[in-house]
Amino acid sequence: MGLRRSLYKTPAQLRAMVEPGQITAAMLDAVRALVAPGVTTGELDAAAAAVVAERGAESNFQLVRGYRHTTCISVNDQVVHGIPGSRVLEPGDIVSIDAGAQFKGWNGDSAITLVVPGGPSPVAAARQRLSEVTEGSLWAGIAALASAGRVGEIGDAVQGYIERAADADGAEYGILRDYVGHGIGRRMHEGPTVFNYRVADLGPAVRPGLCLAIEPMVTSGSDATFVEDDDWTVTTVDGSDGAHWEHSVAVHEGGIWVLTAADGGAAGLAPFGVVPVAIA
Repeated sequence: MGLRRSLYKTPAQLRAMVEPGQITAAMLDAVRALVAPGVTTGELDAAAAAVVAERGAESNFQLVRGYRHTTCISVNDQVVHGIPGSRVLEPGDIVSIDAGAQFKGWNGDSAITLVVPGGPSPVAAARQRLSEVTEGSLWAGIAALASAGRVGEIGDAVQGYIERAADADGAEYGILRDYVGHGIGRRMHEGPTVFNYRVADLGPAVRPGLCLAIEPMVTSGSDATFVEDDDWTVTTVDGSDGAHWEHSVAVHEGGIWVLTAADGGAAGLAPFGVVPVAIA
């Protein structure tokens, strides 16, 4: 019974997670609209904060001890956990924005990666491809969840997608090993661990009530990273670029529903032949 309480939500609890997921999606929509040369990462953070306030929610990132911002914003060789501030975006930068909202005690968590318009063509194109591969691997993982028996099957799907993309592109892509996805619910970070790569132990069963934040973090080179002196920002050792895409997803009696996508994940899942079903 303890395992069930910690991992699987009731139908009513799943319904309660819809609104924080949609608030999180609205936060990222507001940020997406502002990404342009000359904008600071602090201005992007403020846009997300305004949505949280308007919707009567709170930033779950600010509930993490020692962190006072609404989002994490990571640029170029920073992969995750970058701190918003005075940094000015330049044409061709690759920017990952991670955001989350807590509403009436329930959480949403999502991330997107964008390339700032106007950059040098070869650099911007490579960065756009990195973002596309990372996003594609996210949807591959979500699609796998729709029919998976165990949580570890998600990582197999994510890694397989990235490996196929690397072969097709003649490129190197690294999957971060020290940072992974997680369960989500009353807390932003709950069990189980959601690996973005193959593991021998496939973990707990996938069944109705399971809510996961799936979040591949991918580089254009080695997966080796270090934490900068601010004690938050995770940056590649070799200076390669990073990308981060994330959605919170619920498994229910009717199927799966992407809580942090306005369409429940319909567009992203379509190439995989999976149709999301709204939570009743």
